[in-house]
Amino acid sequence: MLGKPLLTFPALEEGILLKRYKRFMADVELKSGKIVTAHCANTGPMKGVLHPGGRVRLRYVQSPTRKLSWTWEQAQVPLPSGDFCWVGINTGLSNTLVQLAIQADCLKKEFGHIEKIKKEVVYGVNKRSRIDLLLIPEPKESEFREIYVEVKNTTWTEGSTALFPDTVTERGQKHLKELISVLPKSRAALVPCLSRSDVKAFAPGDVADPKYGELFRSASNLGVEVIPCCFGFHSDHISWEGKRPVVEIT
Repeated sequence: MLGKPLLTFPALEEGILLKRYKRFMADVELKSGKIVTAHCANTGPMKGVLHPGGRVRLRYVQSPTRKLSWTWEQAQVPLPSGDFCWVGINTGLSNTLVQLAIQADCLKKEFGHIEKIKKEVVYGVNKRSRIDLLLIPEPKESEFREIYVEVKNTTWTEGSTALFPDTVTERGQKHLKELISVLPKSRAALVPCLSRSDVKAFAPGDVADPKYGELFRSASNLGVEVIPCCFGFHSDHISWEGKRPVVEIT
């Protein structure tokens, strides 16, 4: 099942990243020499991924409702071996990829047979949050509790270990507390979406946000399941590359 395409699309356009600015914009020089401005869906610092002068891939969608027809989808990053890896930087894809992985039975061992997947369901303390995915198991499952799934796009690395977050995230801290709140009546799962195929493990990004790291370990000890899922990014598809273990960085 490893390497199985989960999402296919028309081939992306390749270019060279000139600069990223105002968080949401990036100027890219296409192979033709034309310079275009693309929407950047990743509003974070993009540690280790933002390389002006590096190769990137864009998606073109012409629409009267879009201010920018180009969207920055992938970035090529150098590896210590001297090779390169393509990284998915569009955070809007993470939930879709995890949902597709569940529907393709890539996570059947963890979640069992799922009858229905609901998206953006209101939940948590005072109903002030929305869960990315709510899984409803099939009635035949012996474990019939609903499963609340929070997805986090992950691109930052230290060596071969993926880290999240790459900056202080009060929103991410809140999500961990909300996941804890649904226990034990329901199951809760944090799914780091590892948007690069070169990583071998996952750990909380303590250096970027120590409080998140503390909450992460507390949530795990209380029963929140952590299931890092790895994906490979290609010019015309995204593939399933398996699960990764959670480790401690010493």
